[in-house]
Amino acid sequence: SFLPLSHSYEHTAGQFLPITIGAEIYYAEGVDQLQKNLAEARPTIMTAVPRLYETMHLRITRRVDKEGGLSARLFYKAVELGKKRYHDPQSLTFWERLQDLVLERLVRSKVRKRFGGRIKAIVSGGAALNYDIGLFFTALGLPILQGYGQTETAPVVSVNPPWRVKLETVGPPFDGVEVKIATDGEILVRGELVMTGYWNDEEATYAAVQEGWLHTGDIGELDEDGYLKITDRKKDIIVFSGGDNVSPARVEGFLTLQREIVQAMVYGDKRPHLVALLVPDEEFTDNWCRAQEKTNDLTQLRDDPAFRAALSAVVDRVNANLSSLEKVRRFALLSEGFTVDNGMLTPTMKIRRHKIREAYGEVINGLY
Repeated sequence: SFLPLSHSYEHTAGQFLPITIGAEIYYAEGVDQLQKNLAEARPTIMTAVPRLYETMHLRITRRVDKEGGLSARLFYKAVELGKKRYHDPQSLTFWERLQDLVLERLVRSKVRKRFGGRIKAIVSGGAALNYDIGLFFTALGLPILQGYGQTETAPVVSVNPPWRVKLETVGPPFDGVEVKIATDGEILVRGELVMTGYWNDEEATYAAVQEGWLHTGDIGELDEDGYLKITDRKKDIIVFSGGDNVSPARVEGFLTLQREIVQAMVYGDKRPHLVALLVPDEEFTDNWCRAQEKTNDLTQLRDDPAFRAALSAVVDRVNANLSSLEKVRRFALLSEGFTVDNGMLTPTMKIRRHKIREAYGEVINGLY
């Protein structure tokens, strides 16, 4: 158990569910102690938010790259074949299947050992999981099950079953849960799991629940197998001055997948194009400063032409894989990250856009 117990996701999935089935719960001492705690507890299941898995992905790949040599080549070969097997098990040649069996022992078993060696599944919820992160862990033999829900739905609507995972989705709705997509793409949910209302707020309750259907505020679709796919938050969708729509979460996901960027928020509502606020990665910044013989002080570095050029190359790398509407035209570097303490992150590590806009309104306007 890693998340705050005051959060409905951890409160239900991480506390009361394990108790009802007679499971043992181990409480992590914090993100810095997580690796040690996993080795001590040797859990069979773990529930967390995408941000934690992104951090784990970064730490694993950095450690592998630092080692280099044969071990790095074997690691990335295991990831490559694991991805290929996920997409189509029949696509592996006879030689690749033999390699895959060897890599299961040489690489994947060692990775699983770092998670305690007994993991049956790692569950992701609370925010959207980047597809590439999910594929990475799956390829290494750590099944990652993405689910979806809200506090108003007690709090789980759907989750991927272990026997049939579709990483691009949040799985099929649970038994007894009805899900339909409104004409504007909003996800509507009905069933015993839907709240009776907001405490002492009839107006907000009526706006959220109509004829038993909860209006989630999320945009999505149901695929041919009845699996739910979330595409965006209704209120987060950016509408440009020209009328085009863009999903900020998608662009932010690509930016934060880069090792040089730890956090990002893109903006562009009622504007002609996207701009971004970026928080550089601490290790990248430290290494860059040592190489350039400069002081690691982000209040100075954010205006340093050479440092900005290094980050600009990263943004260009991301833009190369995005549509013209999704490209980030300009960016500003921040000297402070988004945290729960400064009010810019939720307990499940989602960025609070309105708080960030309040704090950095002048910076955003300056980018236009």
